[in-house]
Amino acid sequence: MTSKTEDGANRRRRLLVTGVPTDAVVERANAEFDAQFWREADPIGDRLLDVASGFEAVLIMPDDKLDAERIGRLPASVEVLGTHSVGYDHIDLAAATARRLPVFNTPDVLTDAVADLALFLILAAARGTTSAEAALRRGEWGRWAPTLFLGRSLGGLRLGIFGMGRIGQAIALRATAFGLRVHYHNRTRLAEGKGRGAQFHESLESLLSASDVFCICAPSTPQLKHSINAQRLALLPRGAIVVNVARGDLVDEAALFAAVQEGRVGAVGTDVYRGEPNIDARWLELSNATLLPHIGSATHEVRTAMGMLALDGIHSHFSGVPAFNLLNPQAYGAAGEGRG
Repeated sequence: MTSKTEDGANRRRRLLVTGVPTDAVVERANAEFDAQFWREADPIGDRLLDVASGFEAVLIMPDDKLDAERIGRLPASVEVLGTHSVGYDHIDLAAATARRLPVFNTPDVLTDAVADLALFLILAAARGTTSAEAALRRGEWGRWAPTLFLGRSLGGLRLGIFGMGRIGQAIALRATAFGLRVHYHNRTRLAEGKGRGAQFHESLESLLSASDVFCICAPSTPQLKHSINAQRLALLPRGAIVVNVARGDLVDEAALFAAVQEGRVGAVGTDVYRGEPNIDARWLELSNATLLPHIGSATHEVRTAMGMLALDGIHSHFSGVPAFNLLNPQAYGAAGEGRG
């Protein structure tokens, strides 16, 4: 992408990327922009406010927090943001919009990868693979016994999906192949055919009471923070499995630890945590938990597609061609003025 300098010469737009994407994304960024990459091990943090000076576009990573204060202090040169993620709870979108700063994310491309991982967590939690593997690695695989390393079969169990968006629907599709009976709670009932025969519940409480396996796929919003609390966990059938591939702040972790200790929750599988990557040490004490470090989208194909989609959005800002992954069209005003 180029712009004209005062003397009429072409100048490539400057892009700051606060991490190092896959090789294909780096190659495209360098080809289309005057790109610079933050290569330090730690997130850029407040250093962004200085480093971004002179850059017209910034592509941030999911662990870069852009609250209202930081957005207000961004250099005046910055006119468009991309985030290498679907979620955008790390960005104060209202503050970005108020500053006329369009923000682009990466929807759709990671749906299948996250759904695959959710099924892995369901299987691992149900079969107790983490504790079985740990015993094997410790050399504790002794004589075969009928009750050794027992887990649960999935066939016939009720899977409750909290949040039946793209990812929830992809999980439902996979779950039926394992013989799980799918139930869900969503803000609205899905249109005929989209629910794939899943049973709709008007309330989260109703869903919990009907979930042998409870999978959290809801978006992170202030209203849903800690929505999976002690009172709601108590509604689960005893020994239920809890899986989270959404966001850690949807769960009251202290309440979940207590539910595991008392046997209300029989096993846990999670890819997300409150305060990650600095997770609560109590997670590591759970022998019946399968723990992953937020790798839902971590395949070469998906991470490349995410980076490309973020670049598509940034490209659209400068070209004036609308992109579907714009989070805040209000940043351009009522008639889209200011684009490009």
